[in-house]
This record gives sequence, structure tokens and C-alpha cells, in this order.
Amino acid sequence: QPQLVESGGALVQPGGSLRLSCAASGFTFSLYDMSWYRQATGKERELVAVITSNGGRSNYADPVKGRFTISRDNAKNTVYLQMNSLKPEDTAVYYCRAFWRSLVYWGQGTQVTVSS
Repeated sequence: QPQLVESGGALVQPGGSLRLSCAASGFTFSLYDMSWYRQATGKERELVAVITSNGGRSNYADPVKGRFTISRDNAKNTVYLQMNSLKPEDTAVYYCRAFWRSLVYWGQGTQVTVSS
């Protein structure tokens, strides 16, 4: 069945970098637009970045523009989120999401904590 597995979350100091990965299986990855969301404690889940199925276009939420980069490797069925210049307010559980037509799949999330 369809599955998304995130990895790469960690505790990092302010100003540091992390790269999150999301490995997909059980569906035709190259058909799906992919996105990263995050949810901080006590807050609603919010969109961070999205990339089209062929990787040709991407968009970012204003708080992460210029610091985060979404990319994908369709040969590896994986989407990435490179996060630079991390701030304490980036602390959250990060989720990847796959969507195509009416089909939506979510991963289980990976914790990112930015703290000194």
C-alpha cells in the first residue's frame, strides 16, 4: 500500500542546517505533486513548500523563502527539504504529503527542534 517515510529530523542549533528526506513506495511517485508541511505544538499544520510532479516548479511559504529548498529525485522516489539558517520558530514536526487528483497520502512526520 502507499507509504511515505520521513527521516532526517534532529536537534540543531539556531543558524544550522538539516536535510529532510521522504521516501515513497506503493504508488507511482512521478505522477504526484509533493509537499512538506509542519506542525508546531499547539498550532495548526501549515504548508511549507510544494514541488510539481516533474520538479519543474516549486513554491514556498513566506516564513521559509530563501532559507528552505524543496527538491525531488523521481528515480529514487524521494523528496527532500534542505533547511538552512534554521530558527527556533522552525521547531515542529515535519510531514511530507503526496497528492494527485483526489488521492492524498501523508507520512508519519519527523521532529525538527531548533534550540541552543
